[in-house]
Formats: sequence, structure tokens, C-alpha cells
Amino acid sequence: MSLTASAVSAPVSTLALASVNEPSSFSEQNLENASAEDRIRWAVERFGDGLVMTTSFGVQAALMLHMATRIAPRIPVIFIDTGYLFPETYRFARDLTETLGLNVKKYTPLMTAAEQEALYGKQWEQGIDGLKRYNHINKVEPMARAVRELGATAWLAGLRRSQSSTRGTLKVVQQQNKVAKVYPIIDWDNKRVHQYLTKHGLPYHPLWEQGYVSVGDWHSTTKLLEGMREEDTRFGGLKRECGLHESSGRPEYQI
Repeated sequence: MSLTASAVSAPVSTLALASVNEPSSFSEQNLENASAEDRIRWAVERFGDGLVMTTSFGVQAALMLHMATRIAPRIPVIFIDTGYLFPETYRFARDLTETLGLNVKKYTPLMTAAEQEALYGKQWEQGIDGLKRYNHINKVEPMARAVRELGATAWLAGLRRSQSSTRGTLKVVQQQNKVAKVYPIIDWDNKRVHQYLTKHGLPYHPLWEQGYVSVGDWHSTTKLLEGMREEDTRFGGLKRECGLHESSGRPEYQI
């Protein structure tokens, strides 16, 4: 399905934002029962210019990018480019950025892919320890740098409980080190995601049609095959998270 400029709706008015309940009146239960859009409005009210969002331009990324920028058109969109993304991802990122008018802030690792492989080899083939080092270099450090440079105090992310066992108990809002994280679509399932994308004429990542249900780096992402869980398609099933949604364990980091 192609994405057209008409898919982009006008931002919510200042009056509409002002009508949202004051942050202090939102209990955890209120947010749990709120709509995805109201969760975003609450975050905009609560954190103001300290609010950012992240995207990997993954399979269903168009949903959160569309929904959030209808409410906060100029929200900084942090994109961590590891240098190992699929060619289709770079093209998808370009197209969505242009069509939705995204305020993308791209961050890259301090070490190039070539330098990493020269010094450490193919870290994604070196078990859990290799993956942890890889994720720190390519995901965690760039994100920590982005949060620091952008002065972020909170971020929106498109995690959903149905995606994996590691996300099954997440709340709408959680604290990760020094940053608050807000998950507007945490309770959505694949059907609801599909309905939103279809309603607004938004595309899935191009690799969706080839059997990919989650898309990250080319070397650590596989198609969903018979007998596999969705979380098994990443990092050979050794782990689900890339490090961004786990505490860094570094007190000097914001995440």
C-alpha cells in the first residue's frame, strides 16, 4: 500500500491540547485506560520540549510516526543508524521522513562498522557477550548521546506487550534510569495496528511482504518461519531487546 501526502492529518490544535487533563490528575490506571492519542497528549503536556520519540523505521513504524506527529508535529525523532540496516530500511526511512515531514535526528556509532569488525570481528556471532558489546556500541551509546544532546527527559516508543515475553508486563509509563518512557500503543495487537495503518493509508516496511515481522540489522534479523515466535526472529532467539529498552547499567547515562 502506497503512502500519500493525504495520509498526514492536521496537528491537534492548542485548544485540544489544553483540554487534556492536567498531568497530576493522571494516575497509572487513568493512563492504562486512556487512548493511545491521549497518552501522547499527556506526555506532550507533562514533558514539553523534553519529549522525544525513537524509531527504527521498522515493520510498523509508520503508525507511531503518524500518530505522534499529528499531535506534536516537530517532536524530535531519534533514529539510530547502526550502518547495518537493510537497504529497504534506508529507503523506507527516506520516504516516511519526506511524506510525514519528520524532524529526524540521526545518530550513528562512534566506531564505524569496518572498525568494529577489524577490532572485534562479527560480534553478533559471539553469543550473549558479543551481542551486549555490539548493542552498547551501536545502540546504547548513540542513544545516550542523543538524549543528552537533545536535553530529553522522556521518550515515546512503540513497544507493545504482544511482541515478546520481555514486554508482557510493561506499564504505559516506566522509568529507565533518568528518563521516563511512554508507550502509547503498549496494549495494541497486530489486528489493531493493521486497522490503523489501513485507515490512514500508511505502509508496512517493504520486508513485511517477504515474511519479516520485525526488522533490525540485516545480520540479526530473520523471517518468521513455522514454529518460531516473533521474538525468535531477532538475534537468533538469544535475546529480544537491542539494549535501548533495557537499563544501560551506566549511572552516567540517561538511559
